[in-house]
Amino acid sequence: MAPLPDYRPKQLSVGPLEAEILQIIWELGSATVKDVHDRILSDPNRELAYTSVTTVLRRLTDKGWLACDKKGKAFYWRPLLTKQQAEMIKAHEQLQRFLAVGNPDVIAAFADSLDEASSNQIEAIAKRIQAARQAREGK
Repeated sequence: MAPLPDYRPKQLSVGPLEAEILQIIWELGSATVKDVHDRILSDPNRELAYTSVTTVLRRLTDKGWLACDKKGKAFYWRPLLTKQQAEMIKAHEQLQRFLAVGNPDVIAAFADSLDEASSNQIEAIAKRIQAARQAREGK
C-alpha cells in the first residue's frame, strides 16, 4: 500500500458539482473548460452554463485540487492528486476525527455494532498496523 501523499489540498471538502468535475478531470487526465462542459452536456437531461464550469474549475484550483496550465491560447486543468491519493487523504482525515472522540466507551460501542465482515476487516487492518509498527522498530 502506498504511503499517504505529502501534498494535501488546502480544503478537502468539495460539493457535488465539484466532485463530478474532479471525477471528469481524473478520467481525462487534463482538460479544458470545453472538454468538461461537453462531457457534462453529453447527458441530454443536464443543463449547465459554460461559465459555471469555469467557476468550479477555478474554485477547485483555489482549494488545491487542480492546477491550471496555459498551452497556446487554451487553459488546461490537471489534478494535483490521483483519485486513490485523494481517497487515502479523506479516509485518513475521517479516521483522525473518529479517534479524536477519545472516549473508549464510544469507540467500543462502535466496535460492538460491527457485523462479522466489518470486524474481520478491522482485524486485518490491526494486523497491518502491527506489521508496520514492527517494521519501523526493526529499522
